[in-house]
Amino acid sequence: MKTYQMYIDGAWTDAAGKETFESKNPYTGAPWAVIPRGQQEDADHAVAAAIRAFRSDDWTGMTATNRGHLLRKLGDLIADNAEALARTEVQDNGKLFNEMFFQLKYVPEWFYYYAGLADKIEGSVIPIDKPDMLNFTRYEPLGVCVGITAWNSPLLLLAYKLAPALAAGNTFIAKPSEFTSASTLELAKIVDQVGLPKGVFNVVTGFGAEVGASLVEHEDVAKVAFTGSEKTGRLISEVAARTFKKVTLELGGKSPNIVFADAEMDNAVNGVISGIFAASGQTCIAGSRLLVEHSVHDAFLDKLLKLARTARIGDPMDTDTQVGPVTTEQQLEKVLGYIDVAKGEGAETLMGGRRPDRPELGNGWFVEPTIFGGVRNDMRIAQEEVFGPVLSVIPFDSADEALSIANDSSYGLAAGVWTQDIRKIKHFSERLQAGTIWANTYRVISYMTPLGGYKNSGLGRENGQNAIYQYLQTKSIMISTASAVANPFIMR
Repeated sequence: MKTYQMYIDGAWTDAAGKETFESKNPYTGAPWAVIPRGQQEDADHAVAAAIRAFRSDDWTGMTATNRGHLLRKLGDLIADNAEALARTEVQDNGKLFNEMFFQLKYVPEWFYYYAGLADKIEGSVIPIDKPDMLNFTRYEPLGVCVGITAWNSPLLLLAYKLAPALAAGNTFIAKPSEFTSASTLELAKIVDQVGLPKGVFNVVTGFGAEVGASLVEHEDVAKVAFTGSEKTGRLISEVAARTFKKVTLELGGKSPNIVFADAEMDNAVNGVISGIFAASGQTCIAGSRLLVEHSVHDAFLDKLLKLARTARIGDPMDTDTQVGPVTTEQQLEKVLGYIDVAKGEGAETLMGGRRPDRPELGNGWFVEPTIFGGVRNDMRIAQEEVFGPVLSVIPFDSADEALSIANDSSYGLAAGVWTQDIRKIKHFSERLQAGTIWANTYRVISYMTPLGGYKNSGLGRENGQNAIYQYLQTKSIMISTASAVANPFIMR
């Protein structure tokens, strides 16, 4: 068992109440790490440290260029430790080592990108309609920012928030999921080597209702960035509004993957598999609804099922494994529950639909890759986020019908379109209600391009140049060049 401490004000500390909880390995179901169980006192400690750091000359007096140097150093150190961080994430969330290692080798790019952007945030001189006024703007950091991350990709999701927040000059408190806290605490060990002033970066661990809520409610927190469920995101938004905090919410999805008859079929099959079974379906952008044009429906399904049945389920640390366990026991029960719901609604189980009956998998939290046919878009399995390796197949006859089905969802995070017709791609890219549209590919992300959703999929955008402005506020400055004010009682 590995024992961790929280990282607050540049020091390692136990929870104020000395309480802990265990983190379990999804592959074995056994505890492997002990995590501090924070409470309000720990949240207050972290906010106080972050406020002091934000008000200190050590941080606010640092040039943007020097902030960028520190971010670049952090990126280098993450790159040097990518394999060790990936192994920690696999132990904590059960995702494939191949995927986690790829992610952790890519995460440094967020810090390099925002390091380069830090000293390029420029205000503007406004040609105001007042001849005796000079008017210009400047961007200033918000203050203390809180990043609350989900359990599926803890450090990638943290990079989305931490890199632009620090580049903008804010201080930061990370609150990872209680199911996957270890990798964020391992990252804190790396941050400790960078040379950030004390209190600029802090990690508080524990449960949402105990420590997460205290951070969201705290009057000295200026911004909350959250990745997770729609239910929790809605609650965070409501609580944050009481003190007018800024929020960024990256929430759930029920993303459609739309395959037309003229698509390159083998490529589309690979994209559909990647969109739902990679990461065991545990991505907010998962293509969990497959819409297939009727004329190729059966032929496409034959190809899809043939490839899906070859998926190798097993130890996520084994580089030959293609499907690992789901991350938590609660999620296992949720996914199995949705499978029962789909069957009860009349969906046809084309493959999977249960826990694999394989003794070598032991007590791991596995669900077979599952495909349902005969799905209507009004079924719960087509409307509610499962967050597991479960695909719903829905046929369509026309482009208009496909568009109607795709947009008939309370979510709007992503969508995929598979066709060789550029006119269809343009038409659907303009009319699909989703924050990211992929054409002839799926599940591609970049630090350069914005990510976020329409409707119940969230608020704001992460990544790209736009993200740094969500950690800044605009100040307008007016300087009079007039020698005297003619009438002080009249607005000028």
